[in-house]
Amino acid sequence: MDLTEAYRECERITWSQARNFAYGIRLLPPAKRRGLAAIYAFARRIDDIGDGTMPAEQKVADLGQARRAVLDLGAAGPPSAASTPNAASTPNAASTPSAAGPLPASGPADPVLIALAAVQRDFPVPMEAFSELIDGCVADVRGTSYETFDDLLWYCRCVAGSIGRLSLGIFGTRPNARHAAELADSLGVALQITNILRDIREDYASGRVYLPAEDLAKFEVDPAALAAPDPSAMAGLARLIEFEAERARDWYATGLRLLPMLDRRSAACTGAMAGIYRRLLERIAAQPAAVLHGRMSLSGREKAMVAVKALAGRIP
Repeated sequence: MDLTEAYRECERITWSQARNFAYGIRLLPPAKRRGLAAIYAFARRIDDIGDGTMPAEQKVADLGQARRAVLDLGAAGPPSAASTPNAASTPNAASTPSAAGPLPASGPADPVLIALAAVQRDFPVPMEAFSELIDGCVADVRGTSYETFDDLLWYCRCVAGSIGRLSLGIFGTRPNARHAAELADSLGVALQITNILRDIREDYASGRVYLPAEDLAKFEVDPAALAAPDPSAMAGLARLIEFEAERARDWYATGLRLLPMLDRRSAACTGAMAGIYRRLLERIAAQPAAVLHGRMSLSGREKAMVAVKALAGRIP
């Protein structure tokens, strides 16, 4: 399989599976779009292992194999200036798949790893961040629960902040890359809190409770009330969801300060993804009981409108 076919497969996975992120990724120029699709495709693979039906120990073993595969790609170090001059910071750089240098061995039949090898070579993507994502996924498999928000913060940074930092390697940033990474991490936390609120019912059905135990106790919410609507528990649950939503709003306010540090198309991509999730958060906060009836989402039309606004430079 050649690199063009590998990238095409990563984009197929992204367009079919990334119900929210795809609206932002499509706003990127071709090279960055391909690169971020490869990152998403591998992240999706990790997530699918964790959410699959295999026994827990098999999942952990498969996640370990995924960790070794991606860290082997990153072991080659950052791309050289000779092969990819300023590839991540110049919007039109690397506009075609790179032909410089051999691909690290990844198995000829694995299009996602073939594409990721090229991404590692062409962009300064911190491949070790995938290891953090896998740490979070292993915590899911182990059924880890969280006593305090600080405990949950570790998890959010693993599973969502890591994606923000990987994305920055594709986007490139203006001066102060360390601060940009911190802001990307904060935005990831905001998105993950939104995910947690949206998926309360289905996560409970899978044996996972992400909301901190101290918060459940503060609002007198029995975890069992997360399984289905219970009129006697709704007042406390509504207060709990509003509390967590306000916490997420603070993380969005911090994370969105990243946008001025990005080029126009990368800022549009980030703004679209964050805007979709932030609008979803407000819908959840306005109708907290609805999360117990099914997964809440925006319509395709609403998501497209958010993306258009982001491309116009308006933070949704």
